[in-house]
Amino acid sequence: MDEVEQTVLALAEMPTMGKLDPLFAHRSQAYRSIIVRRLNKVVYYVKGDTLHIAAFWDTRREPKNQAKQTK
Repeated sequence: MDEVEQTVLALAEMPTMGKLDPLFAHRSQAYRSIIVRRLNKVVYYVKGDTLHIAAFWDTRREPKNQAKQTK
């Protein structure tokens, strides 16, 4: 949990540090993601000066199904 918190704090300082996520390329909002400890993925977008975490998921699960569930 500490690593997730550190990652989110780092994203708040440098929001472009995550890569644009191709699973969300069809959406109008630019979603980015970053892997935490190889097993967890934080999906987020930036609107204005606010970082919005859209999803946090286990990378061992089917990514397309998880992307469909992300709003």
